This record gives sequence, C-alpha cells and structure tokens, in this order.
Amino acid sequence: MEITWYGRACFRLRGRDATVIADPCPPATGFVAGKHDVDLLTISHEHPDHTYTRSITARLTLTRPGEYEFRDLLIIGIRTFHDGERGAQRGENIVFAVEIDGVHVCHLGDLGHLLTEEQLAELGPIDVLLVPAGGQFTISPAEAAEVVAQVSPRIVIPMHYAVNGGSADLLGPEKFLHEMGAADASRQPKAQVTPSNLPEETQVVLLEARGRTG
Repeated sequence: MEITWYGRACFRLRGRDATVIADPCPPATGFVAGKHDVDLLTISHEHPDHTYTRSITARLTLTRPGEYEFRDLLIIGIRTFHDGERGAQRGENIVFAVEIDGVHVCHLGDLGHLLTEEQLAELGPIDVLLVPAGGQFTISPAEAAEVVAQVSPRIVIPMHYAVNGGSADLLGPEKFLHEMGAADASRQPKAQVTPSNLPEETQVVLLEARGRTG
C-alpha cells in the first residue's frame, strides 16, 4: 500500500484494489491534491482547508462517525473534537481508521485533544498514524507526541504543518520531531507499507508534500 502526502491533511492511500483520499485541501493553503478518481473520500470536518472536493470523484464519501465496509476497505469513524473544549471553539472532528491491504491506517484530522480510553478502544490496533504536528488549530506538537504514545503505532507520519511556504499559518514539524526524538528524519517522496515491512518499534516517516502549488 502506497501513502502519498499532498500537504496540509491531504493524503492518498493506494492499495491493490482500492484508493482513498483524505481531507483534500484548496490551492489557498499552498497545496492541492489534483484530480483523482477514488473509491473512498473521507472528510474529518467541514472547514474549507479539508473539503476541496471539486477535483475529486469518489464512489463513497464519509463525513460522519460509524463503521463501514466498502469493497475491500474496512472503515471506522470516531467522533472527536477540533479543540480541547468539546468543540466549543472549533466544532467536531472525525478520526477515521481504514484497513487497506492488511494495514490499519488512522487519520486524526484536526484533533484538538488527547484521546479517551473509549476512543482508543474503538480504534483498536493502528499500524500507521497520520498526526497533526503544526499546532495552532489542533493539538500542540507535545500533545501530538502524547497521542502517538497513546496509540502506539508502528509508523507515524506527521501532517498539517508548515513546509516550504505552504500552510504558513501553522508551525513547522521541528518541535514535533524533537518531541519524538526524530530531529534527523529525512524526507521521502512516498511511503510503501505492507504488513511484512512494518518496523518493530514506532518510527517517524517524514514525507514530501507532493501537492505544492508554489
């Protein structure tokens, strides 16, 4: 299964028989996913930097919590909040976990708080965690590292941070990488993940933003 980061919180997960796009972002963020025809589109919340769908054709779009099965995908959506005040500031956020090609991938969206024991139980074991690392409108970099410790994934991919002039309203990834003890992480174009190549211990993978408009 191939993971591509386009910038902001937008990812493509491409498996053998299904493709997923999460949280497509508009050009105003400095990134754009481009045109895609996919099986599944997930939207974590209705803010405009996560809902630029005009160039995305999807057979199924999910915006609500619940358990779903579509083609060869198993999906869980868990209701969370965009802030630490139960949504009073920024509303709700849906954390989506998708099983694709035997790999469990969790996209935290714009999570604004640590996960509860109930939410962790709903998620179950996670292999790859896509975590917001740029603070400002989400959990802080230190809190992001705490969430990683809560979930205990095999691979962590930071997202939703400033890079090369894009998403300038966010922090860069440096504070999160420092919290994770991964300050020397080098960028990769994409991540190829299978059940057999998952690391034994949690590893941070830093991806290039493939959707830069600048």
